Amino acid sequence: MLRIHDTMLDALRTMRPALAAIQRNDSDLARQLRRAASSVALNLAEGSGSAGGVRQARYRTALGSASETLSCIQVAEALGYIDAVPADVLPRLHHVIGTLVRIAS
Repeated sequence: MLRIHDTMLDALRTMRPALAAIQRNDSDLARQLRRAASSVALNLAEGSGSAGGVRQARYRTALGSASETLSCIQVAEALGYIDAVPADVLPRLHHVIGTLVRIAS
């Protein structure tokens, strides 16, 4: 299993308060954020247990979902649902995205 799987799980834990605030303001955005963030962790796990083209496809899916996760949080901030993107989340998401850019290509 890739170490970024644990990094993503840590990001999910850190996002809980922000997700609750988003949920209070926009349940659709909160649902989309939960789906995207969960998809990152799940596709990382699936890719780690796969080989060849399937592995690459799962990592590409995880990359798209990681980018969507970051965007959901940024949209929530822009719309005033949260005061700021949680500081602990950004470095974790950027690390996950950076790693996936390298291994999914």
